Amino acid sequence: MNDKIVMPIWTFGLFIVVMNTTMFNVSIPSIIHDLHISADLGSWIISSYSLGYALSTVIYSRLSDIISIRRLLTVGLLILGLSSIFGVFAADFQTLLIARILQSAGAGAMAGLGLVLASRYIPIERRGRAIAMISAGSAMAFGLGPIVGGLISEYFGWNGLFAVTCCVLVVLPLLLRLLPKDSQPQTASFDIWGAALTIVHTVTLLTAVTQQSFVWLALSILSFILHAWHLKRKKETFINLDLLKKTDYRKLLIVGFCILVLNLGNLFLMPLVLASLFAKSAMTIGLMIAPGAIFSAIMTRFVGKWIDRYGNLRFLLIGHVVLTAVLLFFSILLSYSPTVILIGYLFFSPAFSATMASLNNEASRILPRTQIGSGMGLLQLIQFFGGSISVAVCGLLLEHQKNRPPVEAFRHVYELLFLVSFCSVLMLLWYRKTSSLESLPINQTP
Repeated sequence: MNDKIVMPIWTFGLFIVVMNTTMFNVSIPSIIHDLHISADLGSWIISSYSLGYALSTVIYSRLSDIISIRRLLTVGLLILGLSSIFGVFAADFQTLLIARILQSAGAGAMAGLGLVLASRYIPIERRGRAIAMISAGSAMAFGLGPIVGGLISEYFGWNGLFAVTCCVLVVLPLLLRLLPKDSQPQTASFDIWGAALTIVHTVTLLTAVTQQSFVWLALSILSFILHAWHLKRKKETFINLDLLKKTDYRKLLIVGFCILVLNLGNLFLMPLVLASLFAKSAMTIGLMIAPGAIFSAIMTRFVGKWIDRYGNLRFLLIGHVVLTAVLLFFSILLSYSPTVILIGYLFFSPAFSATMASLNNEASRILPRTQIGSGMGLLQLIQFFGGSISVAVCGLLLEHQKNRPPVEAFRHVYELLFLVSFCSVLMLLWYRKTSSLESLPINQTP
């Protein structure tokens, strides 16, 4: 496989998929107004896609152990592209919600299979820059999504946002022509009940948090009990228990959870800070976030080479230190000027991309080839779940502090994110101390 051609095309496809997560945010007020729905219903346009995206990511990754990447990619992108065409013509809330859920069912193919593809077919000495490219594409999509969403919504209406995602139908034939033909898939069965219970866990737990409902929490606990019983009965399970027996892998899961807590929490808070404290419009907010995302993309080629040369753990630590410093910077200087957000995100976005690339590369290094699909899929599920929990908790904390001055409320939430980042640094130092010598840079001998 010529990864110098395949990975940029794959990153472009992933860029479209991830941007589809964020560009709808700025259109929610228009959707609520046009469809005459409540804000609670409007929020499902975002949350349904994010939740489905996270779950489909791990499902595609898990299926890649038994089904070829080419076949899974074809199914995923066809679902995403056709549901996007369907969404262009959505005229009521039910149709719009169905289109978003169907989109999420296909979108996970790009995120889930991208890391599996890099881990299987790109040599370890070049894998870091490939994974860094994927991470930078995601970071840039997070930053540019609000700008693209604002422009399209203003001139073409919110239905026009679906037209952007239709571009994956152009990417699909290119990738099918360039991707290697997979070897004979392993003989194995797919744990449908385990996958279903995993979906139930995620939905019920997130709903319990967002709705602050003990009923949903009880349902979530019940689903965990049923899943534990299921895991004892079945040998080949959707959640590979052998992965969780690896101490190093468990530590990386915790670090991955924390990283997405920081990123999506910050992306949720920055627009609110700029709008609430400095009365910035949606378009201006997008333009202030974009430089950090663009700078992150520019740094990709250097970060990937540095990871391959100096090793994953060094850049995991450097990225964590920068993230922690920026969060501390925000919590102290938040109210001074909107320039604080612009400058802070110039450092935050590339640090996040470098951290994610290093983390995913390190995970692919410690996983045996037979567990790469399930291992990388579970890692991404935990990451996305951390991001979803982060947004929900940040929103709840702001709501509980609505009687406080906005500056004080935002500062308290950023202080919490700083604490999470600090704990993640401690976990990473523990991992570095106890991990094997194989974590050293490529070609370096102890």
